Amino acid sequence: MDLQIKNLTKQYSNGVIALNNVSLTISTGMFGLLGPNGAGKSSLMRTLATLQDADSGTVSLGDIDVLNDKDAVRKVLGYLPQEFGVYPRTSAYDLLDHLALLKGFNNKSERKDIVNTLLVKTNLYELRKKAVSSFSGGMRQRFGIAQSLIGNPKLIIVDEPTAGLDPGERNRFYNILSEIGENIIVILSTHIVQDVRELCTQMAIMDNGKVLFYGNPDEALQEIKGKVWEKRVEKDELTDYQTHYKIVSNKLVGGKPLIHVFSVEGLNGGFEQAEETLEDVFFAKLNELI
Repeated sequence: MDLQIKNLTKQYSNGVIALNNVSLTISTGMFGLLGPNGAGKSSLMRTLATLQDADSGTVSLGDIDVLNDKDAVRKVLGYLPQEFGVYPRTSAYDLLDHLALLKGFNNKSERKDIVNTLLVKTNLYELRKKAVSSFSGGMRQRFGIAQSLIGNPKLIIVDEPTAGLDPGERNRFYNILSEIGENIIVILSTHIVQDVRELCTQMAIMDNGKVLFYGNPDEALQEIKGKVWEKRVEKDELTDYQTHYKIVSNKLVGGKPLIHVFSVEGLNGGFEQAEETLEDVFFAKLNELI
């Protein structure tokens, strides 16, 4: 089952074009959607999750018309938004049980099996009697994954899931997502390049409502292979380098800026060829260097 997005457009009442003729084909597995804040990622996610209407275009999930048959979509959809609220003082077990009931699982014994299985899958079973409102950020995100899996969905949408998580929780979250993505479509919307590099077999880069790149991470890296050069410079030299070179990015290393420069030709003057990264692709696309 593929998710086919064709010529999707959305303009808000304030004139902002959130989606500008977006077309993507997304197959089973982990799909990474990269872009800065305001790129259109959340607008696309909300449209796919049936939370807002598009102005034009089509979206199909298998034989389901996503834009016009929202009830059918919601039956096979799991959604983990960037932020979600919980009932205070309600335990993880009781809240999952309630959500399963809302999903149409009326048999109490069946719900019990579903809830316990999901709690085990997300490593929350020992915490099932604790209030979700008392959970850490990583635990809440794992609970979010658990609720998104109710009903064996065919499509899961995860919006900015690892922001604010410590490295340990982040790795646990990665492992759960990777396991899920083996059998269904999982769309991961993020501005964290590492998330996409470590998890996704297919990806897209968005900015200003447009798709700047669509393919797999290795194809993205191939676009800049051998064309990224690096050099450590003094802080007061940075402006001059920005004037004369196509700087992809700069970051402080040991208190001094390390610049990455895009150039098809080799560079002298202390530059060394850098090992290209997905972050280089990301910034090069955003800065229209490639």
